[in-house]
Amino acid sequence: MSAPRHPGDSGGSTEPEPRSPRPTGMPKQRITTLTTATAVTTVALLTLTACGTESGKGSGSGSGAGSGGEVRTETALTDVRWNVDSVTVGGRKTAAPAGASVEIDSQGRASANTGCNSIGADVTVEGDTVTVGEKETTLIGCPKELETFEKALAGAFSGKLKATVQDKRLTLTTAGGDAIALTSEPPAPLVGTEWTVDALAQGATATSLPKGTDGKAHFTFRKDGKDGKDLSMEGSLGCNSFSATARLSESASGAPATLTIGRVSSTRKLCPGPEMTLERQVQKVLEGKVSYELRHRGLTLKAADGQGLSATAPATGK
Repeated sequence: MSAPRHPGDSGGSTEPEPRSPRPTGMPKQRITTLTTATAVTTVALLTLTACGTESGKGSGSGSGAGSGGEVRTETALTDVRWNVDSVTVGGRKTAAPAGASVEIDSQGRASANTGCNSIGADVTVEGDTVTVGEKETTLIGCPKELETFEKALAGAFSGKLKATVQDKRLTLTTAGGDAIALTSEPPAPLVGTEWTVDALAQGATATSLPKGTDGKAHFTFRKDGKDGKDLSMEGSLGCNSFSATARLSESASGAPATLTIGRVSSTRKLCPGPEMTLERQVQKVLEGKVSYELRHRGLTLKAADGQGLSATAPATGK
């Protein structure tokens, strides 16, 4: 396996203690993970002051020199999925691909998805300054257009960044004037969302989809009973359409939530080899009881034998 490297490095580097980034979806097979040398101390203040102020009266108004009775508006930065709209580097603006996002958790850990690879880093937030520590990245080979965007995002998401928030929009700006424009996105519900399969898994090892099958397999859950736990499920296995019943069980005492999927009924078209391979693998997951994890706009299903898949919801505004 090749030695880990940071994006843009031209040579080798020392090998620090391994640490995996927190990806948006499942980690893909054949991924090399970079590592950080040290962890950055997390700062407790993990909110940003919005770029505007509000006039106010009463005890909530500020006091002291220059306050003029202004109320500083606090906007949560952490535990929010921020969709990347564009990255501007050297005056050149590059539109973001679907799925590009940045998220900072309450422990000060940032994860970014470039539309192909995942980036992880420790960050601190002090006032309106976001400081990004050493980055880690997966190293999947990406199409040229995604590679260009990825390089721009990785370069701009570095060091000290000035953050401004207005309504649901966040801008991170470097000292040199490069900028990342982002928009907050609400989490997708399990029911009513069209989930598109983007990776398969066996145990802890995830794999890319067979070549040429991206976007082919998808499914949607719909309510099929008064209690909200009986569901119907329909979609495409990769080529053939399918339907099934499902029963939702909530998690208890930290155990994963589960779905019990009934017998899958599908059409019987003859399909190209890669699509049939995808169908067989997806159908193996959609049998009986599966655990599921819903995180923002990503869904992971895993069967008892370790067969699994990850799926994503369509990004809003894309």
